[in-house]
Amino acid sequence: MKLASLLLFTIISQLAIAQYKQAERLKNQSSLDIDKNFSIYKADALQIYHHAELGYQEYKSSALLKDRLRNNGFVIDTVLQMPTAFVASYGSGKPVIAILAEYDALPGFSQQVSTVKQPNPKQSNGHACGHHLFGVGSVAAGIEIKKLIAQGKLKGTIKIYGCPAEEGGSGKVYLVRDGFFKDVDVALHWHPSARNRVITTDALANISAKFRFKGVSSHASASPQRGRSALDGVEAMNFMVNMMREHIPQEARIHYIITDGGKAPNVVPDFAEVYYYVRHPDKEQARELFNRVVSCAKGAALGTETSVEHEIIGGTHDLLLNISLAKLMYKNLEMIGGINYTTTEFSFAQELSKTLNRELIVPTQVETFSLLKESTNGSTDVGDVSYTIPTVGVNTATWVPGVAAHSWQAVACGGTDIAIKGTVNAIKTMVYTAIDLYTQPKHIEAAKLEFNHALKNYQYKPLLGDRAPALNYRD
Repeated sequence: MKLASLLLFTIISQLAIAQYKQAERLKNQSSLDIDKNFSIYKADALQIYHHAELGYQEYKSSALLKDRLRNNGFVIDTVLQMPTAFVASYGSGKPVIAILAEYDALPGFSQQVSTVKQPNPKQSNGHACGHHLFGVGSVAAGIEIKKLIAQGKLKGTIKIYGCPAEEGGSGKVYLVRDGFFKDVDVALHWHPSARNRVITTDALANISAKFRFKGVSSHASASPQRGRSALDGVEAMNFMVNMMREHIPQEARIHYIITDGGKAPNVVPDFAEVYYYVRHPDKEQARELFNRVVSCAKGAALGTETSVEHEIIGGTHDLLLNISLAKLMYKNLEMIGGINYTTTEFSFAQELSKTLNRELIVPTQVETFSLLKESTNGSTDVGDVSYTIPTVGVNTATWVPGVAAHSWQAVACGGTDIAIKGTVNAIKTMVYTAIDLYTQPKHIEAAKLEFNHALKNYQYKPLLGDRAPALNYRD
């Protein structure tokens, strides 16, 4: 009996060693191929950078990525509800690995590649969150995995998910809700950053909505008594929400913009609109806070003798971390390392650092793996994917350290080779991690065990309800 057990242990150990060695050979092969295609990634990323299309309007960006995948043998499925979404597949059977891709820009972030704030006169939008890199990097990672499957060196299926409108449109939520991830085993993603790290921070659940007040128009000077100002309704609502801030959990976030406050000061506006985000680390708390904001809107309408309706625009879950996958990805990121700058890149980064009032530290290092509780205080529709399948992500330094997302400095960095270098590191990290998952099934088994334990009895329900995608939410 002891001899049989020892023999079985030896066979299992030899199999594990063989799987490890195979994975290392494939990683080396992929690394060389990725480096060789640097100019292709750069060209694609810069095209999308200059398209700078807003959420659900990313027609050119989506088409570019689909063409790149189609030309590399992927089968492309469109998503009827979202014209700029897609699912690209290659291979067959298990495991099925998904890689998430984004490509939407932000409004009002026109900026040239410059170390001073200098808008681009040819466009009004900008990639202030680096999604032009995100989409290209994820597609490139998928193509590298496809090559290994085509060569017979990996077995299974690779899927690239074209995910529009992450910035407020909740594109992935509809893909989750409509069952597009039902056969997937693990999802990989990344995000541009000023840091090199595996994502072990949570994200805030988020519900967004537009509140539309209707009143009665009138001449603001000659007959103000006949009017009922919709703008008064918006301002009264905002005032009550701001008073409410004293009585909400300190980790909550509520912010708004007035998207329509009338057209002329001498006309009592009969229509006004305000756009709200309500966030909290816990999805149920986010729901409760949002309901309180709705109550503020109703009270404001009552007090100003106007009426109000609201439309939920987006809703995303918090991020369900998978530590076993995060540790696996960290090993691969550590193997790849950080970013080095050329002399020209160093000069650019140094000048940009001056606008941040900080000394430049070149991001050559990978941050130590840590499970210390830290929140990004941001939100992402990746959260909904993470409540459906085991999910893991990485950040790489595509921006100069100290640069914040949603800043003109982020847009400026996005058009440089610094950004492409960071993208290449993200591609390698995702490819290496995928290779481990394909060649060593134990990693997927561990990830699923942890996922099921963390999920417990939670039944996924989208925070945005059953509404159709808000394709015109940027209007």
